[in-house]
Amino acid sequence: MEFRKLGGSGLKVSALGLGTNAFGKRADEDASVRIVHQALDSGINFIDTANIYAGTESERIIGIALQGRRHEAVLATKAGLPRGEHPNARGSSRYHLMRELEDSLQRLRTDHVDLYQIHTFDPDTPLDETLRALEDMVRSGKVRYIGASNYAAWELMKALGVSEKLGASRFVSTQTSYSLADRAPEAELVPLCLDQGVGIIPYFPLAGGILTGKYAFEAAPPAGSRADTDPSFARFLDPERIELGRSVLTLARECGCTPGVLSLAWLISRPVVSSVIVGATSTAQLEENLQSVTLKPAPELLEKLDELSEPFRYGKPFAVYRL
Repeated sequence: MEFRKLGGSGLKVSALGLGTNAFGKRADEDASVRIVHQALDSGINFIDTANIYAGTESERIIGIALQGRRHEAVLATKAGLPRGEHPNARGSSRYHLMRELEDSLQRLRTDHVDLYQIHTFDPDTPLDETLRALEDMVRSGKVRYIGASNYAAWELMKALGVSEKLGASRFVSTQTSYSLADRAPEAELVPLCLDQGVGIIPYFPLAGGILTGKYAFEAAPPAGSRADTDPSFARFLDPERIELGRSVLTLARECGCTPGVLSLAWLISRPVVSSVIVGATSTAQLEENLQSVTLKPAPELLEKLDELSEPFRYGKPFAVYRL
């Protein structure tokens, strides 16, 4: 396994991380525990979850899976997106974050998380309130590092400035949708992160499966795929991205790997990327994804992928989650 610093921090994370959005939903408890154990056995140390994944089932299952192996994991979770209808059941106020951290720790069966991330920017809460609350969490020992998610570049830069003004912990990472099918972060967020020492943790690195080449615009989605189990995902299945998936499939066949592995390897090669989080619903799927760490595409192939995906530098983001 290849390990990288998480942004400008001293924390080392695996180049491939385990995303757990499917735990308790598309992967049951037993399958999810097996996936976590296989990830750890394979050298993956970065495990990413959130307080809203599958209700709260993802965190609960991870807590079970890490019993006796907590020390092997860099454990990350998030808070900020809605947890209910109550007016204080969302956002990044001190009130909400303190409550959610305690609940997450209980579900995860641990006394600390290694990376606590604000799931999205909260326009109703002053940044200094959020960052002071996060600093208190760090000082308490319940949080080791802090990160952002779904922040626009200007929002992230403002947060970094506020942290500097306060002398408080700064965000060491940010999560954003980033893939061959979504290069929008390269306009502003990537240059900012390179300049400020913030690591990017891409989500949707395979564009929800589009970059595996399994979707055809004129055909029904394959049984069990994200588009099959989540009808709302159909909004992402536009002809341009499906055609990109087909093109990546052709290149992958030429170099003897799957399109998903090639797409992940391209993303791992980006200098701003700290860890690519990839979900899995089976150990076989995880085993395939692991090949992306050892695959080192030739410069000519990376350039070809750059050219094919160039149009997706200028479109709308593939996905963004906001309050």
